[in-house]
Amino acid sequence: MSEKLQKVLARSGQGSRREIELMIQHGRVSIDGNVAKLGDRLDDLDVNVRIDGHKIDLVAPSDEVCRVLAYNKPEGELCTRHDPEGRRTVFDRLPRLNEGRWVSVGRLDANTAGLLLFTTDGELANRLMHPSRCVQREYMVRVFGEVTEQMVRNVVRGVELEDGMARFEDVVYAGGEGMNHTFYVVITEGRNREVRRLWDSQGVTVSRLKRVRYGDIFLTKDLPRGGWMELELKEVNYLREMVELEPETRTALTVEGQKRKRGVRQIRRAVRRHEERLNEESSRGSRRGRQDKRRSSSRNQDVDGSSRGRRKPSGNAANRRNPLKNKPAKPRTRK
Repeated sequence: MSEKLQKVLARSGQGSRREIELMIQHGRVSIDGNVAKLGDRLDDLDVNVRIDGHKIDLVAPSDEVCRVLAYNKPEGELCTRHDPEGRRTVFDRLPRLNEGRWVSVGRLDANTAGLLLFTTDGELANRLMHPSRCVQREYMVRVFGEVTEQMVRNVVRGVELEDGMARFEDVVYAGGEGMNHTFYVVITEGRNREVRRLWDSQGVTVSRLKRVRYGDIFLTKDLPRGGWMELELKEVNYLREMVELEPETRTALTVEGQKRKRGVRQIRRAVRRHEERLNEESSRGSRRGRQDKRRSSSRNQDVDGSSRGRRKPSGNAANRRNPLKNKPAKPRTRK
């Protein structure tokens, strides 16, 4: 039975189907040396498929083990694999895989925190993200400004945004003081900054946004900020059943791992060690930068010890650079 190329590559952990379709459109995928096209299908898995020249190990449906992680994303992290500016990404702390790679189920912008799901099954990720599945995402949102009942009715009935109509499935008021008000809102699409834009259309500003639920997977207190936890087979199959995929019969979690879940303290310790490691690397990088700067300035010095564009050192600094300069002459003695 033939399958679409993007479906096979998604199952092999090369990204979501949408991401792979973009790769194919840009000519980055080849089949047996020929550039692939959208609509290509594979009748068997013995062909040579490459992405950017790298050979891909294709995974048959029976060989795949679907894994899902729940991650508590902190504010400031980017939902990208590599950032040219070296900023932190949501993939930095995820466990390494021997085969395939983690695919994020949707995205959260840098200023949004909360629940983010990752899976090794690109088809599962694609279906969970697709608007036709109407998978609910719940957010805790704090807005700054006066909110009236009419404004709430507007965002529930629907507002015309630049990319079409958008609405909240549900809005629940959770209290507030002064001009700050907290709501829990539910959407069924994953459009870019949809929650923020809906509130912006009513003249109020979102000051804090946190995702607390995806489907029936909730962000609980057991998962500290910056920590991840692998879902058990029952939870994985709940997600698969919700998007009409066959249930998984195997899990990558060992029996001991299922019985002895990592506690909150262990996860916090792991997050703290990761933070300390990143801080050490950044401090080493800044020290190397200062040393390189000092070396480059010393190379610009003239032979006689003066530096271009800089004041000639005096006092102890001058003596350290030329310790024999002010050394007293050795007294002569008669024989």
